[in-house]
Amino acid sequence: MTVHFNRRTLLKVTAGVAGLAALRGLPALAQDQSRFRVYWWGTKERADRTLAAVALYQQKNPGVRIDGESLSWADYWPRLATQAAGRNAPDLIQMDYRYVSEYARRNALAPLDEYLGNIVNVSGFEKESIDSCRVDGKLYGINLGNNSNALIYDKAAYAKAGVPEPEPGTTWDQFLERAAEITRAHNGDYYGVSDGSLEEITYENWLRQRGKALFTNDGKLAFDENDAGDWFAMWAKARETKACPPANIQAMDKNNIETSLLTQKRSASVFNHSNQFVGYQVINQSPLGIAMYPQGAGPNPGHYLKPSMMWSIYARSKAKEEALKFANFTVTDPEAAKVIGTERGVPASVEVQKVVADSLDEMGRTVVEFIRMVSDRLGPLPPAPPKGGGEIQTLLRRIGEQVGFGRLTPAEGGKQYVNDAKSILARG
Repeated sequence: MTVHFNRRTLLKVTAGVAGLAALRGLPALAQDQSRFRVYWWGTKERADRTLAAVALYQQKNPGVRIDGESLSWADYWPRLATQAAGRNAPDLIQMDYRYVSEYARRNALAPLDEYLGNIVNVSGFEKESIDSCRVDGKLYGINLGNNSNALIYDKAAYAKAGVPEPEPGTTWDQFLERAAEITRAHNGDYYGVSDGSLEEITYENWLRQRGKALFTNDGKLAFDENDAGDWFAMWAKARETKACPPANIQAMDKNNIETSLLTQKRSASVFNHSNQFVGYQVINQSPLGIAMYPQGAGPNPGHYLKPSMMWSIYARSKAKEEALKFANFTVTDPEAAKVIGTERGVPASVEVQKVVADSLDEMGRTVVEFIRMVSDRLGPLPPAPPKGGGEIQTLLRRIGEQVGFGRLTPAEGGKQYVNDAKSILARG
């Protein structure tokens, strides 16, 4: 009963991981009864919890060997694309809602419907949690947890500036005005909020408040260049008032928790998802808060409940059933649920939620309470992004940076973003 991680992963992810301690001294198998590969993105906190769940599973299932690899979000998807193209993808893949349609429609993922009711037990899941992992009517993932958009902020920074902490109903104008006050209170070298113009999750929330969306049901753009131009203009004004940092400072954020400007003590707040609160708090000494995104002038909610991530099976895997057994274990076994907690989102199973609730630390309880609070203020789940959606997410960041550095006006950025996004979708 052993867990095997390649050298690259050990150096990047598992050094000092508590889960490995439980495995030291266990005898190696003379012959593996079953072996499969697991692949996920995330922080060291996620690696710790994943490894602990792996150790627990193998204690209960002698003869199973798991090869694992974990990378940062930015490195994860290029590597998965390369492996899928080379027909050598891992058996069990941590999948994101943004990419599930693309990989399913490329026949890179195996539909799971035939396993429902036997290997895959989602009887305790609400229908919406199951359906959120479907593409074209077929199930391609097991929901690892539910989350929603979340503003994560440093409580002390707000207290020092003497401004109210964000609360439901805080408008974008109010929020950015308070962010500018925070910057002034910290003598201009610590900003009220990171530059949200680069974040597609933030742009999508703002669009939904306008009654728009990122994509239509048939995979077209659901916004126009005026929407995108207005978005870039709002953040251009935020840079002028110093509510958010200039582009050269924002560029220090490499789009992960470890390099976030909040973690670097250069920003009082960042836009992310609720399950990321745990990862942020673990590596930030200051007490953090979690709140809804600012609200637009209209009545439309920007938030929705989505699978934080899901387990998917590689279509060419030769260990589908064994990999699925482990995936099912992580979302239905009470002991595994306690190990994983809410770092991957609030469990989709109602029964597991009850089990986890009693064992949660303060960070976990904060996430659960946030989801309960936001659940009364949700809109419908949008369509999963079409093929090319991942490239369009990267495009927004690239165009937003050009606007931030003054190479494009907000209007020019909006026009180029829409034109380039349409070209990506047309290529398929």
